[in-house]
Amino acid sequence: MLTLKMLRDDPQAVVKKLEKKHFDASPVVEKILELDARRRALQAESDALLAQQKKKATEIGGLMKQGLKDAAENVKAEVAALKVRSTELLAQFEQTEKSMNDQLVLLPNVPCDLVPEGAGAEDNLVVKMGGPEVNLPEDALPHWELAKKYDIIDFDLGVKITGAGFPVYKGKGARLQRALINFFLDRNTAAGYKEVEPPVVVNAASGFGTGQLPDKEAQMYYCGLDDFYLVPTAEVPVTNIFRDVILQDGQFPQKLTAYTPCFRREAGSYGKDVRGLNRLHQFDKVEIVRVEKPENSYAALDEMVAHVEGLVNALGLKYRILRLCGGDMSFTSAITYDFELWSAAQGRWLEISSVSNFESYQANRLHLRYRDADGKMQLCHTLNGSSLALPRVVAALLEDNQTPEGIIIPEVLRPYTGFDRID
Repeated sequence: MLTLKMLRDDPQAVVKKLEKKHFDASPVVEKILELDARRRALQAESDALLAQQKKKATEIGGLMKQGLKDAAENVKAEVAALKVRSTELLAQFEQTEKSMNDQLVLLPNVPCDLVPEGAGAEDNLVVKMGGPEVNLPEDALPHWELAKKYDIIDFDLGVKITGAGFPVYKGKGARLQRALINFFLDRNTAAGYKEVEPPVVVNAASGFGTGQLPDKEAQMYYCGLDDFYLVPTAEVPVTNIFRDVILQDGQFPQKLTAYTPCFRREAGSYGKDVRGLNRLHQFDKVEIVRVEKPENSYAALDEMVAHVEGLVNALGLKYRILRLCGGDMSFTSAITYDFELWSAAQGRWLEISSVSNFESYQANRLHLRYRDADGKMQLCHTLNGSSLALPRVVAALLEDNQTPEGIIIPEVLRPYTGFDRID
């Protein structure tokens, strides 16, 4: 969430910047500042009462030494009344602070100056394109038909076992999944990311820490009996490793990678965009997460974008990189780059990765701080990126590499699959 200091220092600047995300922050900011003023007034009154109590406690001692017992008892009664008032003030303070924090979490992260103006996906800025051109025969099939033809992914069986959006990978399809996961993890660890294997269910505090709660609660699968959530991305458990952590100045950067299955309700999704692997409720993804000092986070973001680009290039797929406009960004991000693969068989771009810098937004919710060289506490910056999400990578691999003799496996994956084609 945004810090109070940002709002106190220049509330109108925050309101103006959030307009880029098409968010009217004025009423929320006004309410926060009103509650903050009330909270500070209560704190000042409470401090004054405590000072009075201390002063009167000294008076009581003096009166008792002089043998003025009745006068001392009167002062004790005054102290008792002050304590009652202090208790009332504390309750009011806590309620006011809670109300203020409830309003603070309603504000999205402020986009950085590099974020382009725009209302939606059509306004995103293409910053780079790469990869080979894809030339498929006229009878080229989309991946859901290829999956059926070669018996490698069974969507109907998934419906039987669970429901739509939960496919069953079979034979070489399952091997391809495992190959991609291991390939991505190996490339990430070679780039200095430490592999972790986190839980795939998290508590509400973890969801709040990374900003999924309360903003995206409707998109998460909830286990009511235990008050747990299935992870929508490894970002949630991995970033929460650093919740309530104080790093030292020499402990940067923190670089972690993890594979997890991901679970998303995808409420409201429909139409051609959800066919086959295009949009699933359960899917596999490898994630990279970094914690950086503020002055290094944008250099780290560039490194992460270059790293993900290297993965896509290694697979030999046609891609483009987008800088998302304000209207298409997530609630928590300060800037996001999306990677998309070209599906020649479907004639459309498929998103496979988002790489984001959250600046101090998540760190403030996580209480993730560090001591600078002067020993002062500062908020860290957090970043993460998909490296990569598997479903649409698999879709593009199957579609773009189809031949009359079968589906050709990219050379870099063959040591992991143990085969060079699906036929």
